[in-house]
Amino acid sequence: MIRLHVTADLSAGAAVVPTLDQSRYLTQVMRLGAGDALRLFNGRDGEWRATVAEVLKKGVVLRAEVRVRDQIAPPDVELLLATVKKSALEFAVEKATELGTARIRLITTVRTQPQHLRLDRLDAIAEESAEQTGRLDVPAVDDPVKLTALLDRWDPARRIMFCDETGGPPAIAALTDAGPGPWAILIGPEGGFAPEERDRLRAMDCAVPLSLGPRILRADTAAVTALSLWQATLGDWKR
Repeated sequence: MIRLHVTADLSAGAAVVPTLDQSRYLTQVMRLGAGDALRLFNGRDGEWRATVAEVLKKGVVLRAEVRVRDQIAPPDVELLLATVKKSALEFAVEKATELGTARIRLITTVRTQPQHLRLDRLDAIAEESAEQTGRLDVPAVDDPVKLTALLDRWDPARRIMFCDETGGPPAIAALTDAGPGPWAILIGPEGGFAPEERDRLRAMDCAVPLSLGPRILRADTAAVTALSLWQATLGDWKR
């Protein structure tokens, strides 16, 4: 069944007016008409069975009927991702959403290459991925910030899974030893972390340096691998 992320509050009988693009998708691509069913979620009120109440010239009106799933929080893990080339970045955002990350924080590092970013495009990718994978929320994709500035104000209660291409203990062992709690997964640029960045991270008590294996991974591959390892060790794959 079609799932649609909306911003409106959801309750029994609530009328919901999706965006014009969403309305076009429902009526012109999926060919829905009055009375057809779909599901809605907004990241706050769970998932609702709804129907198309009215088809207008420039949009549709949906009617929420019954809540079919209660709202649950995603795993408390964020992805800190260095900005990379467009295709790799879009792939990483899509897969990170599928894998359950609660938030995607873009960063720039010493070796990050300048990129023209379209945050609206990345937001749309995250939204579509959430709709397709059954999530009840859509992770925010934050504007890029410098890694140094981010670390200056870092909350030490949140551990950092520092995926260091120069090596470290195996990921599963390191994560198991560190244990549960709020986490962030740090993925560097294609050129790797600069020595001063690596030294600073290794000096932080909340950082857990580890290895993703014997091969150097692309940033997008590393993000998928690291999130998968975290989910299998500490996340909701264990439920």
